[in-house]
Amino acid sequence: MKSKKNDWGILARVLLLFLTLLGFAFAVLRGEYLYTMLLLPFILWVLVDFYKLHKKAQDEVDQFVESIHYRDFSRHFNVKQAPPELQNLREGFNEINSTFKVISKEKETQFQYLQKVLELVDTGILSYEIKTGEVIWMNESLKKLLQIPYLKTIQSLDKRDPELCFQIVNVAPGEKFVITIHQDKNKVKVVASATAFQTEGLQYKLVAFQNVSQVLDETESKAWQKLLSVMTHEIMNSVAPISSLANTLQVRLKELAKDLNVSSAITEDIELGIDTIKKRSEGLLKFTETYRNLNKITKANLSKVYISELFENIQRLMQPTMEQKNICLSIQLKDPLINTQMDVGLIEQVLINLLLNAIDAVKGHTKPLIQLSSYSETGNKVIIKITDNGYGMTEEILDKIFVPFFSTKKSGNGIGLSLCKQIMMVHKGSIQVHSVLEKGTVFTLSFYNFKELQP
Repeated sequence: MKSKKNDWGILARVLLLFLTLLGFAFAVLRGEYLYTMLLLPFILWVLVDFYKLHKKAQDEVDQFVESIHYRDFSRHFNVKQAPPELQNLREGFNEINSTFKVISKEKETQFQYLQKVLELVDTGILSYEIKTGEVIWMNESLKKLLQIPYLKTIQSLDKRDPELCFQIVNVAPGEKFVITIHQDKNKVKVVASATAFQTEGLQYKLVAFQNVSQVLDETESKAWQKLLSVMTHEIMNSVAPISSLANTLQVRLKELAKDLNVSSAITEDIELGIDTIKKRSEGLLKFTETYRNLNKITKANLSKVYISELFENIQRLMQPTMEQKNICLSIQLKDPLINTQMDVGLIEQVLINLLLNAIDAVKGHTKPLIQLSSYSETGNKVIIKITDNGYGMTEEILDKIFVPFFSTKKSGNGIGLSLCKQIMMVHKGSIQVHSVLEKGTVFTLSFYNFKELQP
């Protein structure tokens, strides 16, 4: 309705101008100059009115274009205070702005939703412009993985990790590469895949990084479990009859010696040999039974545990041993309210095992020190560290310490650290080690407070 009224107003102006110009022309032809002098101001007024109307409309359009240019969709054009001829125009501008505002809000919501999703995933994501190397975006997972808060260009990564930078720049879209990323005290194996896309004439590369260390550890652990299962089964099936037969031979030998009146020296030698076979068989059975424990831990009975209470129990258990060996046990816990989901019995077993190893490591040190500490990180992550100032380990030993059967101790069976790793994997956590010769060793246990941990 307003549109029709505005149209009639403009039509009336045009008709009025036409009639005045017609009258002015008729007066000129008739020589009625008095009438021409009277009509001329009126014609000028109509023309000025038309110009003002056009100028106002042009100003309105310029303001609207400016708001669109700067994406200021919140701008509102007052319809009531506008001239009747411009009210329809302002209404149209407001409707267009409202539509753009809704579309912009929907896009912003989608962008924030996608960004939040990408921030929550464990996969690290990096996007950069291929020509300039300018980093467009990287999510929190990648920042934690690379342990950098910000990356301006992909070339700036060359100073921190030249090999990684080279791989990222040279990997072709659709290809993958595997690389080891060196963090502060840990090594993380990562699989990265790349893709490329183009927008507004610019080419970009998108690289996704997935931490596969835990997956590899789980695969390796399962392989060892299968191997140990087969080995222990075969060994026990073969050794158990030997032990039983040795026991039977001992009994029969004693009976035979009495009946045949055989020399005691001969029977003693034979009995000693049989007894050796029997003890060695029993030892081998006990050894095999020990390794079967690796396959028995399949799930954790999780509950909320305060680290302060866990440390108190461990300190109460280990303090007599520490005092006897003159070792200083230091407990560091900044926040007594730190807690996480764990099977407290299994984790106590892990801590005791690591502390016993630390006790052996500091043997002979003039000022032996073992430190038990804990803190929390962003992302619901709780860290427990066991640190000693012992003799440390070489790189060669560090690569093997979690392998079953491997031990640096003369009396060790190589099951302790393998069992610790198995327990941490059941918790969906991790155990890592960092060691420097003559300076000490740090074992790090990482726990993640996720509901899906509950088996």
